[in-house]
Amino acid sequence: MIGLNSLRAMALAAALAVASSPAWAADTVRPEVGKPLKAAESLYKAHKYQEALAKVSEADAVSGKTAYESYIIQRTRGSIAAAAGDRETAAKAFEAVIASGRASGGEQLKLIQAVAGLHYQAKDYAKAAQWAARYQKEGGNDPAMRTVLVQSYFLLNDCGNVSKLVGENGGSRRPTEQELQILANCYLKQKDSGGYVSAIERLVTYYPKREYWTDLLNRVQKKSGFSDRLALDVYRLKLATGNLTSASDYLEMAQLAIQAGFPAEAKAIVDKGYSANVLGTGKDAERHKRLRDLVAKTVAEYRAGQEKAENEALAAKSGDALVAVGYNYVAEGAPQKGLAFMERGIKKGGLKRPEDAKLLLGVAQVQAGARSRALQTLKGIHGNDGTADLARLWTLVASRG
Repeated sequence: MIGLNSLRAMALAAALAVASSPAWAADTVRPEVGKPLKAAESLYKAHKYQEALAKVSEADAVSGKTAYESYIIQRTRGSIAAAAGDRETAAKAFEAVIASGRASGGEQLKLIQAVAGLHYQAKDYAKAAQWAARYQKEGGNDPAMRTVLVQSYFLLNDCGNVSKLVGENGGSRRPTEQELQILANCYLKQKDSGGYVSAIERLVTYYPKREYWTDLLNRVQKKSGFSDRLALDVYRLKLATGNLTSASDYLEMAQLAIQAGFPAEAKAIVDKGYSANVLGTGKDAERHKRLRDLVAKTVAEYRAGQEKAENEALAAKSGDALVAVGYNYVAEGAPQKGLAFMERGIKKGGLKRPEDAKLLLGVAQVQAGARSRALQTLKGIHGNDGTADLARLWTLVASRG
């Protein structure tokens, strides 16, 4: 969230921008008003803010003030009070200046911006939202003001307005990372798990940081009905999003790949672990070597019987074996041949778990760089046991490319 120091600087800058030159010329302001105001200016420059405000009050006490004199007094008071940190006085004074209608268009916007920032600093979030909304309505385009508006609604527990500003109906404008964080926190406060996950998905879409993916993957796995058999699929997503980091992750994923009948994938995982210096070091280095040797042996055995396995898959009534043969080819670095086998297997039918097979095809298409085909495949997955959830996350990965 935007810090108070940043807001204070923003409000002060906006306030001082409208007081950058004296506005109490002798021919427009009477001497009894102009003299204490000039004294206030000198005291202000000397950082004697309280004394300067006292001089402004002296000018304000003059009877029979013209509308212009009142405008100059409030403008001066607001600028000095803002510098002094007297937010309430500054906001009230600037509101009077705005209401007078005498400020130019550019100055008016700066004043509205200052008022919004001052109310935010004072933790009057309702007024901060009101003035930040007005700033936007009147043509202001400082992105910090949009953040003030979103954050004020959040602090008012008005998640409906936060969602309207940042949510799915936000148009073509790309939301900032901070806005999406606020939206996610809003859903979190409301204990709206679905809304929170949706916000995090948007974060990984626009700002694909590892920590967002970590949160998202953890939540998806904890979703009611999520099947344990999809553990390898989760690891594939972790690898694709930079979340495969520990030796235990590499070991577990490689072992699951062997068990699933994908030795080429297991080899690729172990090789990555060694390249990243995650495997092959430390007190468990010998254990890592044993796994590496097992993987190499399994790969050799698979390749020795690969032609036979391929022929058996082609002759089988079910397409499951063709899908497996195809994915092994993709993992070996022959994506076109592999994808053709997988697509043939799915088309053949008789699959034990059709949605799992389509998910694996979509993943293979992403890995092969066939992203448009992957998106089409993944969007057609509708399993309610976690396959559709993983497919949706893979579409985010595919869309990144």
